[in-house]
Amino acid sequence: MTDFAEFGSRHYAGRDRMAMSSKAPIRHLDGWLIAAVMGLTALGCVAIRSASAPILEVQELDADHYLKRQLIFFSLATIGFGLTLIVDYRRLQPYAPMAYLGLVLLLLLVLTPAGQNVKGAQRWINLGIFQLQPAEVMKMGYILFLAAVLSRERRNEGPVAGFTPVLQAMILAAGPALLIFLQPDLGSALVLFAIAFAVLLVAGVPIRWMVLVVVGCLAVGALALRLDVLHDYQVARLTSFLDSGTDPQGPGFNLEQSKIAIGSGGINGKGWGQGSQTNLAYVPEQRTDFIFTAIGEERGFLGGLLVLGLFSVVLWRCIRTAMLSKDLFGALMAGGIAAMLGFQLFVNIGMTIGIMPITGIPLPFVSYGGTSLITSFVGVGLVMNIHMRRFV
Repeated sequence: MTDFAEFGSRHYAGRDRMAMSSKAPIRHLDGWLIAAVMGLTALGCVAIRSASAPILEVQELDADHYLKRQLIFFSLATIGFGLTLIVDYRRLQPYAPMAYLGLVLLLLLVLTPAGQNVKGAQRWINLGIFQLQPAEVMKMGYILFLAAVLSRERRNEGPVAGFTPVLQAMILAAGPALLIFLQPDLGSALVLFAIAFAVLLVAGVPIRWMVLVVVGCLAVGALALRLDVLHDYQVARLTSFLDSGTDPQGPGFNLEQSKIAIGSGGINGKGWGQGSQTNLAYVPEQRTDFIFTAIGEERGFLGGLLVLGLFSVVLWRCIRTAMLSKDLFGALMAGGIAAMLGFQLFVNIGMTIGIMPITGIPLPFVSYGGTSLITSFVGVGLVMNIHMRRFV
């Protein structure tokens, strides 16, 4: 199977690459990608303020509290984005195993008394200015390490083929996924396997092995349900979207309120701060996991379309960068980051409209949360790094 890096080489065949490579990498910044990410972040900040202000005002607290914190997170994310552009991404490859092992240790640490328990979930480490969520950072660490392993496989043994790379990807995902599942955080664990599938696909692994990956994941999921490995509330969340009307006051409550909020927005929405479902906090976790409901109710179908349009640009530029990457390492990283963002987008919006189970996955760039925002910006920064250096 032809991989993205080879496609990129053919795409630019016949151009004067020597002339283009003489330019400084900074001159190859992707304006489309930057504009789309900034648009999503700005839209998220407005939605976070709108979703959180009414409750804070009732409690006689600062109505801009969460907005101010998100702006602080944005500042940190911007710094992280800038730092990822400085060092050539190819120099990160030797440090990938160290980063992966360090993040595994963080996942172990969060399960100790050093981790912070919030609403029955132990997923965070309190750093003062914000709560670090190692599972979010692990997504990037896994992409980096898997890309390094598979690109080394290509260099040593020719085309990536056979079952070995599939086994490597699954083993590298299984350990962190288990630790994340124990927090419990089923959604983030599933993201790792989505990343594995996409990276293997970009690497050129034969389709028959990819089908085996999907079947294997489904079999493991069915076995987990059969053996009662999942908590009752996790099973309820995974199954309630199939028939949310059977118990509207039980597991299906969040979904029903979410669909009511989005449906009531119509075409143009009710206007920022005018959504009844949003103002009265009928939808739980509205500034985080269910932020899309606030956008759907207050900006309507057009607001939702704007979110999808901006994300389409982000994914397009990530995939394009993977196709134009000069080497396989860059192609695999860009493809993995596209999968990370795309999978979270699909699941998050899908769970708000009832086509996906509720798994607690944030909407990248839009949902409230420091670790998620910083990780997403660093991911886009790496894609930009690859894009800038595709000629050198």
